[in-house]
Amino acid sequence: MKNFTKLVWVLLLTFGTIKSQEQVGIIGANNWLRNWTEFAPNDVDYGESTHILTGDITEDMTLTRKNTYVLLGHVFVTNGAILSIEPGTVIMGDHKSNSSLTITKGASILAEGTETAPIVFTSNSSSKKAGDWGGLILLGDAPTNKLVNSNSVADFYPNMKTPEAIKKTNYGGNNTADNSGILQYVRIEYAGRRFNKYIASSAILLASLGDKTQINNVMVSYSAGNSFNVIGGIVDMHSMVSFRSKGNDYKFNNGARSNIHNSLAIRSPYFSDRRGSRCILATSYDKNKELEVDFSKEGTNIFAKNITLITQSKSLDSDINMGLVKEAVYIGNNTLFELSNSVISGFKSAVIIDDKTKINNENLAKIKLTNMYFNNCKGNVFLEGNTNNQNFEAWYKNPDFANVFDRKSHEEAFIKLNSDRPDYRLKTYDVASNNK
Repeated sequence: MKNFTKLVWVLLLTFGTIKSQEQVGIIGANNWLRNWTEFAPNDVDYGESTHILTGDITEDMTLTRKNTYVLLGHVFVTNGAILSIEPGTVIMGDHKSNSSLTITKGASILAEGTETAPIVFTSNSSSKKAGDWGGLILLGDAPTNKLVNSNSVADFYPNMKTPEAIKKTNYGGNNTADNSGILQYVRIEYAGRRFNKYIASSAILLASLGDKTQINNVMVSYSAGNSFNVIGGIVDMHSMVSFRSKGNDYKFNNGARSNIHNSLAIRSPYFSDRRGSRCILATSYDKNKELEVDFSKEGTNIFAKNITLITQSKSLDSDINMGLVKEAVYIGNNTLFELSNSVISGFKSAVIIDDKTKINNENLAKIKLTNMYFNNCKGNVFLEGNTNNQNFEAWYKNPDFANVFDRKSHEEAFIKLNSDRPDYRLKTYDVASNNK
């Protein structure tokens, strides 16, 4: 305990004084979720498809709002082609053929919706459900921390393991300024195909994207796998939404370097994967895959600010006791993770740290939780497999970190829930004065 206390004071001197009055959780003078999001996608009639997309797209193509498209099987944009999509366009994933859309390395997508005319990727099933189709894949030429520069996402898609598909789905290189295009005001619904109880695709897989790629105002709802899966690369995202994902809401791995800002994850205990899905999973490598990693390369670095992570439950304590609610954030070994000005509300515990992480100056300095609002969490920060978190509690409750610990109901804490147009901003009050 004495050694831990010494570490705390060293780190506090390093971090300095944190401003406690900055706005916490998702921000905005108005509710930026209005107009372009959809929290009841099964109630929306998108009509019937009028055009088919299948095979390879090898030349520049524009999808127009006047048509509705269906993806049949795996569709690949190749040969450096640009796929442009007009605002308001609807693209349906065919559930029978396990469809997906892949923007291969060197190609790009320009999906620029607007607040009043978002681009929608959804299922063509008459009875939509999570995992109806495979999802959207963007592949780039930026680095990862893997031993080899070139890898294939076919490793994550058992039905893509053909020589042709493996060749088309390689990613990774050394071009940090690579550009895979734009995703803006886009919704992706009912994606993340589950292949077996261990493997599911992600609604959006972003592998080795360069920092010229633009991603903002993207909503994923009802994914059977991860909502957003970032592998390596340099990916900045803001105004993102993950709603009722069975997998992780935001997964970062293999040397991903990401800034994520003003974003939201809403979990449901009645929809989540019980094996341990989290809102944010930040790791530098998958467990038991250390042999695939080049430890001379930089690990995963995540800088997250103004994030709101929330579990919506009919009976939170009961659902936690039944094992339906897990931790909000998982931080892996050799991972730099900074979370500030954010809300974690309604979880078994707020943050869990990989048990391989040694508690010392170097590693604790990599994990910063500052100006946080921890609400209705059964414990806050734990080392994996260790139920005694007194040392961590003493650390993060130090006033210099400006963290707040509260027990408000969601109705008390947030502006408006349980609505077709919810508002997940905190109500206007000084959370810093409610430190408990």
